[in-house]
Amino acid sequence: MKSIVAGIVAHVDAGKTTLSEAMLFKSGVIRKLGRVDDGDAFLDSDTLEKKRGITIFSHQAELDFDELKLTLLDTPGHMDFASQTEAVLNVLDYAILVVSATDGIQGYTRTLWELLKRYNVPTFIFINKADAATAQPQEVLQQLQTEFASGIQNFSELNDDVIENIAATDDETLNEFLANETLTDQTIQQLIQKRLVFPTYFGSALKDEGVEEFIAGLSKWTAQATSITEFSAKVFKISHDEKGERLTWVKVTGGVIKPKDTIADQQKANQLRVYNGTKFELSSEVSSGEVCAITGLTNTFPGQGLGDEINALAPILQPVLNYAVQVSDDKLHACLTALRMLEDEDPQLHVKWSEHLQEIRVQIMGEVQLEVLQQIMQQRFGLEVSFTEGQILYKETITEKVEGVGHFEPLRHYAEVHLLLEPAPLGSGINFATNCDLDYLGKNWQHQVLSNLAAKEHIGVLTGSPITGMKITLISGKASNVHSVGGDFREATWRAVRQGLMMLKTKGKCQLLEPWYRFKMTVAQDQVGRAMNDIQKMSGTFDTPTNQGELATLTGTAPVAQMQGYPQTLRSYTHGQGDLELVVAGYQACHNAAEVVEQTDYHPVSDLENTPDSVFCAHGAGYPVPWDEVPNMAHIPYTYK
Repeated sequence: MKSIVAGIVAHVDAGKTTLSEAMLFKSGVIRKLGRVDDGDAFLDSDTLEKKRGITIFSHQAELDFDELKLTLLDTPGHMDFASQTEAVLNVLDYAILVVSATDGIQGYTRTLWELLKRYNVPTFIFINKADAATAQPQEVLQQLQTEFASGIQNFSELNDDVIENIAATDDETLNEFLANETLTDQTIQQLIQKRLVFPTYFGSALKDEGVEEFIAGLSKWTAQATSITEFSAKVFKISHDEKGERLTWVKVTGGVIKPKDTIADQQKANQLRVYNGTKFELSSEVSSGEVCAITGLTNTFPGQGLGDEINALAPILQPVLNYAVQVSDDKLHACLTALRMLEDEDPQLHVKWSEHLQEIRVQIMGEVQLEVLQQIMQQRFGLEVSFTEGQILYKETITEKVEGVGHFEPLRHYAEVHLLLEPAPLGSGINFATNCDLDYLGKNWQHQVLSNLAAKEHIGVLTGSPITGMKITLISGKASNVHSVGGDFREATWRAVRQGLMMLKTKGKCQLLEPWYRFKMTVAQDQVGRAMNDIQKMSGTFDTPTNQGELATLTGTAPVAQMQGYPQTLRSYTHGQGDLELVVAGYQACHNAAEVVEQTDYHPVSDLENTPDSVFCAHGAGYPVPWDEVPNMAHIPYTYK
């Protein structure tokens, strides 16, 4: 029997959980179809999910259909919980993207498509609600082909024209088609695995139309991944059961794992649980290609590679808002402990404790997540909390190359490091590399520099916000055979980064970034002028409005800082009839950078934990040298001019 792991993803309200229910019903896992609206869906088992009628956490189900053994991972459909969805994508053999035939591509659908592309996940598409009176399934298929990929083809009617379209996605396949006038099933499977072809089906999950055909398509057109003999696994989720037991959810990608096996940092796996909804069975071993939850591991994290598996890419989707937690003083410690447990499950919370302010801060994607967090704190931990008004999480980048130098030479210590700081695409984080001759700096010292670069979050010199969109390359350095130790290179490395940033700041080549929303706004025709005027006032941009009957739709982008309170404004002037969809589109140049920098009043030279200055030695004693004088005193010449 063929085993695959598939994740089901969709924009909220596309019918993702309804399709999951229909698939489980068809395979005999459940005897009665549950409804999200009724709070009895098999995979939306959490109390909060039943109450809100949305998927908040990822869940696992096991189903068999003919010769297919399918592990189905259901994921949240709301943008605020997208970090959980992104973590799941890293372990999938295939994805199932659900798109509504009445709504077509939504903002979050585009985000999901980009994530599927980033994690190279072969994807099946189910165009749902095809039976609705306002459904336009063929128009939605054309929209998908135009905006996403020409390889999105209708497998519900696999006729000669569709086969020819499939063949045209690849030159080698086209030659096979011209020679044989058809394609083998294996060839089509390979095209799907390569993300050149995306099988698409139509149906209505609610009315159980097209679901059996869709599952049959999964069974026919998927291929089981090859595995290695050595143990390897990917962590995609951390959770705690109702008794507080910590669960590490993994997909095994090679070999087998058994209870009491030593895996992560010499920790032993206790139980191996294979979940199906809320229930689980204990397994004596879990093999490659299977998913389980492991008890007994204490320091694992989503995205971690176990055994021979490497860690996943750093997540793209990051929080954009920062909130202070308000709780009574006598509950501060309990609140921090609870939030640390939730941060263990979702590292994107970034829980921070300020000793000086006696304040806890968390990072959030949006207001729905904030409301859910408040309810979780009350239900799981019995803590009543509230939050201050959200503050924008800014970031910084650079727009020009520079060579930064750090020198650290107190008495009996020595290190000098030269780093090339270069702009990189926004959203790429910070990447580290080395291009340093071993004659200048030995391999072990170069390793020290790269390790120290990765050991901390680097902040900018405009507002002290995290740096992104930058590549840092070690290009030169110097050690002492007698006096250099590892800590010296830590100091020199961090100072070199800051020194380079300060040099760019004097040239106006540091840039402040802020998060922007991609929006889709629908209002009455007589209200579109007001909406366009509002967007312009918020420093946003928009495309030409599209009209449909008495309604007009505006799409575009605008700063999160400006649009935070706009949903309430829209509801007010449209008397509750307007619709606004907001999806975080990433970071762009800050619309009011000078104002934000002035308000922040950050002094980089006074930030002693992130100093740009260096330490030199003379007459048997170390002495500080300001960052702008370091280039003239460096012991080795500049490499980059």
